[in-house]
Amino acid sequence: MTPTVREIQPPQAPPMGSGTQISWLKENLFSSFWNTAVTLLLGWFTVNFTLAVIDWALIDAVWQGESAEACPRDRGACWAFVTARWQQIIYGQYPGAMLWRVHTAFALAIVLPFFFGLARGRLQAGIRATVLVIIPVITVLLLTGGILGLEKVPTDQWGGLMLTLVIASVAIVFSIPLGLVLALARQSRLPALRMVAVGFIEFWRGVPLIVVLFAFVSMLPLFVPEGRNIDILVRTVIAFAVFNSAYMAEVFRGGLQSVPRGQYEAAEAIGLDYWKAMGLVVLPQAIRNSVPALMNTCISIFKETTLVMLIGLSDLLGVIQLSLEDPDWLGPTHIYGSAYLFAALLFFVFTYGMSKYSVRLENRMNVEH
Repeated sequence: MTPTVREIQPPQAPPMGSGTQISWLKENLFSSFWNTAVTLLLGWFTVNFTLAVIDWALIDAVWQGESAEACPRDRGACWAFVTARWQQIIYGQYPGAMLWRVHTAFALAIVLPFFFGLARGRLQAGIRATVLVIIPVITVLLLTGGILGLEKVPTDQWGGLMLTLVIASVAIVFSIPLGLVLALARQSRLPALRMVAVGFIEFWRGVPLIVVLFAFVSMLPLFVPEGRNIDILVRTVIAFAVFNSAYMAEVFRGGLQSVPRGQYEAAEAIGLDYWKAMGLVVLPQAIRNSVPALMNTCISIFKETTLVMLIGLSDLLGVIQLSLEDPDWLGPTHIYGSAYLFAALLFFVFTYGMSKYSVRLENRMNVEH
C-alpha cells in the first residue's frame, strides 16, 4: 500500500516537561561519579566567580568622582573614571553643541542594516543600493559639516568610539568591493591581469598593518600636487582599505573556489557571457559561501582600529590612554584595569552584534533550508 503523507511525516519531539529535563540532567551531568564530580566542581567555581565579579563590578565599585582620590581602594571597580570622561570616550573633542549630528549619524548607521534584512525583490534591491550610497554620504556631511549651513568640524576634534566606528565602517565599505575585484582578477584567464592581482595581494598580506599606516601617513602627501594636503584621517582610511582589501580578496577567492565547476559550465551552456555568468550564477553562490569568513575579517578590521593611536589619532583606546595620563587620574592600578575593561566590553558588544548579524545573514541566504 502506498504510504500516506501522514505516515511518512517525521515523528514530533516530545514536549520538554519537568520529567524530561530531569532525565536530561541525569543523563548528561550526573551519569557517573566523575561526571557528577566535574559538574559540582564547575558549578561551585561558576557561582563563586560570579559572586566575586558582582562584588567587584557593582557592590564595591565607585561610580562617581572627579579624580583618582575617589577610588582609594582596589577592592572594587573605579567606574568613576568612565562617568567623568564619558563624553571624551564616546565623542572625543567633538563640540558639545553639535553632538546631535553625531547622534543622527549613529541612528542612520543603525537603520542601514534593516534595509538589507527586510527588503526583498528587485524594487527593494534598488532601494537598498540607493540607501547604501545615500546614508554614508549623509553621515559624512553631518560629521564634517561645512555645507548646508552646518559648521565645519575638523577631523582632529574627532575621537573616541565615534572615530573608531568611522574608520572601521569606511574601511569595510571600501575594502569589500576592492577585494571582490582583486579576487576576480586573480581568477582571470589573462596572465598579466592575474599576475598584477597576485602581486598586489601577496605584497599587502606580507606587510604589517602598522608599517602600512606609518607609510601612508608620512609618504602619501609626497605624491599629491604641491600646496594640497590630504587629511590624516583620509590617509588612515585609505591605508586600512588597501591593506584589508588583500584579505577580502582571499576570502572571496575561497568563495569562488567553493562553487562547483559544473555551475560555470552550466552558465556557459545556456549562452551566458562572462559577466552575466558571474553576476547571475557564480557570484551569488560565492558571496553566500564567503559570509562567515567575510564577517570574521570585518571584525578584525574593527579591532585593528586601535592601532591608529600610534599615529596620533585619538580613537576609543587612545582617548582612554590619554585620559589615564591626566595627573588627576594618576593613582592605583585598579583604575587602569577598570578603564581598559570598559573598553573591552564596548568592543565585545559591537563584535558580538556583528557576529549575530552574520548568523542571521547566513540563515537568510541559506537556500538549502
